[in-house]
Amino acid sequence: MDYLKLNKITLKDYPGVNEIWVQNVIANDPSIIGLGDIELKDKERKQPRAGRLDLLFQDENNKRYCVEIQLGKTDESHIIRTIEYWDIEKKRYPQYEHVAVIIAEDITSRFLNVISLFNRSIPIIAIQMNAVEVNKQIGLQFVTVLDETALQTYSDEEEIAQTVVDRTYWEEKATPATVALADSLLEIIHEEIETNINLKFNKFYIGLERRGLTNNFITFKPRKDYIIVQPKLSKTEDFDNILEELSLDVLDYDTKGKCYRIRMKREDIKNHKDKIGQLFIEAEKSFNN
Repeated sequence: MDYLKLNKITLKDYPGVNEIWVQNVIANDPSIIGLGDIELKDKERKQPRAGRLDLLFQDENNKRYCVEIQLGKTDESHIIRTIEYWDIEKKRYPQYEHVAVIIAEDITSRFLNVISLFNRSIPIIAIQMNAVEVNKQIGLQFVTVLDETALQTYSDEEEIAQTVVDRTYWEEKATPATVALADSLLEIIHEEIETNINLKFNKFYIGLERRGLTNNFITFKPRKDYIIVQPKLSKTEDFDNILEELSLDVLDYDTKGKCYRIRMKREDIKNHKDKIGQLFIEAEKSFNN
């Protein structure tokens, strides 16, 4: 195997390259920045009296990422601009969870410390962008140097107290038919676990309550054509094999929430009721023991 020495370059000083070029590369393949399965919602998004947001992405959970790019070193204005655009988008579209994302070629320790301070109260992700030149072509590598920690600092009870909604909210956000899938899955919970468990409608998901107390060993996220089912289970080979055998549409595992994410339609629930029940039993045991 031959060794190839990579020639690291600085995009800020590279002829013919600017932020728009980087925007287009990321927009064409969002997976390269390491934020999971995201799709582009907008580029150069105009902000009221505040310039333009470089890129706006959204993931399967309706979380939105407000991305600002800077060639060279990050600075005070880059950080302030990123937070300002995040705040504007969050206020304009409060139905979505928003995360601020800073991308720069050089995030110095000084500014990393500053971003970390904001990160305690504002969900911010900092990504360092490295560029290399190979055979007169440019390759980009993105490394997350500060992950999102905000929005993980309070308990389920505190979250629910702030974001309780009703069934109508979800029927309008998704459809009555997909919200009804949560009812069908609740019936499985009643049959396999306990009848004193009910749905709890929250802004970002449908959870569970047991005798009036939050007990989210499973959460649900209805969409227009299906429902995302999220049993709280550690990722293991056994559970992976069960889901593979059922040929269910399994999304990326949520490492922060420690749950599987399974896309289901009505026929999936009908055809695999017993196995789904077993997964729910395991989730309840894992969560409450």
